[in-house]
Amino acid sequence: MIIKSSAIVLRTIRYSDNDVIATLFTQSSGVRSYMLRGILKSKKGKLRHSLFQPLSLLEIEAVHKDKGTLERIREAKILTPYHTLHNDLVKNALVFFISEVLYMSIQEQETNKELYHYLETTLLWLDNHEDIKNFHLSFMIRLTQYLGFYPDTSLQEKPYFDLLSGDFTSMDIGPYCFDGPLIEKFKLFLGMTFEASMKIDLSKTMRAELLNMVLLYFELHLHGFKKPKSLTVLNEIFK
Repeated sequence: MIIKSSAIVLRTIRYSDNDVIATLFTQSSGVRSYMLRGILKSKKGKLRHSLFQPLSLLEIEAVHKDKGTLERIREAKILTPYHTLHNDLVKNALVFFISEVLYMSIQEQETNKELYHYLETTLLWLDNHEDIKNFHLSFMIRLTQYLGFYPDTSLQEKPYFDLLSGDFTSMDIGPYCFDGPLIEKFKLFLGMTFEASMKIDLSKTMRAELLNMVLLYFELHLHGFKKPKSLTVLNEIFK
């Protein structure tokens, strides 16, 4: 079956001297992996390796056999070009971190237009804004809405937050319960716009602790999720 769809590049890995396997989140068919044969040596073909940078927004024409094997892309082009995302040092670090998070978080081979729209909108927001120091935190917390484990805010006034259940509680109920300044900062992000969340004042230590807590939240709710390799670089950049 030939499909035409917009798509977001999640990961590329080298398969051989000339070939690459690219994993994309497509608007029409969810997550799909494609064999890009000869792309590392081709300079005049329809597919260029430069198109498949992490989180690039593409328009693709592909052949899907739907047999659980690698699919094939016939044509690809940039759908919306970025102006800063792959050139700015800080944003580039965010790109690698977010692409790792998404690769481990999204597994379904099915349509999820709401999630796709969220990702497309937030990536373009990141590309067009300069005050981005809390972007990764706001991005991940909002992402849980689309992955099915957004915190229950009905009891948000309670002092404890249990990562395992995703609930706020009045007492410590287990090893994954947190309270204190960390949770008070966490609460500020809930329901807040990206613009407003960038104004939340966090020290380097608090930002790193909050990110570690959010990553643990993901680990508890997503099978196979683990801390991204790019985390160390990200923590160094956001001081």
